Amino acid sequence: MRKKSNMAWYALFVLPLVFIFTTVVIIPFVIGIGYSFVSWDGMPLNKKTFVGLGNFTRLFSDSRFLASAGHTLFFTVAAVLLINILGLTFALIVTGRLKVRNAARTMLFMPYLIGGLILGYIWKFIFTDVFTAIGENTGLTSFFFSWLLHPKYALIAMIIVTTWQMAGYIMIIYITGIQGIPEDVTEAARVDGAGFWQTLFRIKFPLIMPSFTICLFMTLSNSFKVFDVNFSLTGGGPGNATEMMAMNIYNEIFSLNNYGYGQAKAIVFFIAVAVITLIQVSITKKKEVVM
Repeated sequence: MRKKSNMAWYALFVLPLVFIFTTVVIIPFVIGIGYSFVSWDGMPLNKKTFVGLGNFTRLFSDSRFLASAGHTLFFTVAAVLLINILGLTFALIVTGRLKVRNAARTMLFMPYLIGGLILGYIWKFIFTDVFTAIGENTGLTSFFFSWLLHPKYALIAMIIVTTWQMAGYIMIIYITGIQGIPEDVTEAARVDGAGFWQTLFRIKFPLIMPSFTICLFMTLSNSFKVFDVNFSLTGGGPGNATEMMAMNIYNEIFSLNNYGYGQAKAIVFFIAVAVITLIQVSITKKKEVVM
């Protein structure tokens, strides 16, 4: 009787979530797969023309889509490395003997609380108006100029903003992993004569590998899917120099009204991100140490 009662409570809490997830994610995803095989401009009264795999084969000759894939790959590699290096560095600092560690944690985490769209507009003002004003008043125009008008610097600006936003959040995950290391393990290492770097690389890093798995997964998936900062900071410009894959798909569907073709891009994008993140998780999972 008690078992049936527990099952009823589980169903009460789980079924609404399953219904919402199915309605909002699963059903639209399946419908989207169907749209990827047709040519359609999104107008309900207009005819959908079945093109089979035509949308998918067209992808590989689409220079703009391939360029956006290159931008996304470069951005992701740079952002993942910088976010995790900074997040881990911050975590090591605030878990040490720093007197203002609680205030430091708060200050470093705060950028994550700002929405990506708002954050993009704030930094857009900094990279254009503020940088230009500093350059004009100091004469350092080789560095202080409107970065968002230069293709290379605009992409670097996106990496800086994303790193500034995400590093504090990733820091919290690394802090949790570091604080979960038993003190007697690190104390025994110190007694045996292990220095800071030996303790870090041979004791702490292996023991916080689950945190590496989570952080790498989150930064990889979020960097690949970045849209809000891309939209508000650069808008994909100058030209299409900073157009990420998510924005390319958005423009294809909502600007060019190529719903079928845009959905085919989205399916390919989903598969690519899923494969890369699954490979990353499987590799880092194998390196985790069981206490």
